[in-house]
Amino acid sequence: MNEDKFNIEMRKFLKKVGITSQREIEKAVREAVNSGALAGNEQLEVSVTLDIPRLNKQESIDGRIALE
Repeated sequence: MNEDKFNIEMRKFLKKVGITSQREIEKAVREAVNSGALAGNEQLEVSVTLDIPRLNKQESIDGRIALE
């Protein structure tokens, strides 16, 4: 395995995950606040599931995002 290539590919994937996740969370929260579904002062439970089918690996990452 080429460690440098692996590291670069990993960083590219994680950057894509981070940017896409942030964009989708922000969009969903704004829409919910604008529609009145959220007041804007909540804490949201969030989770992400990492799935690597070829390695038969799944990992759930849980957290909270405070809106205020």
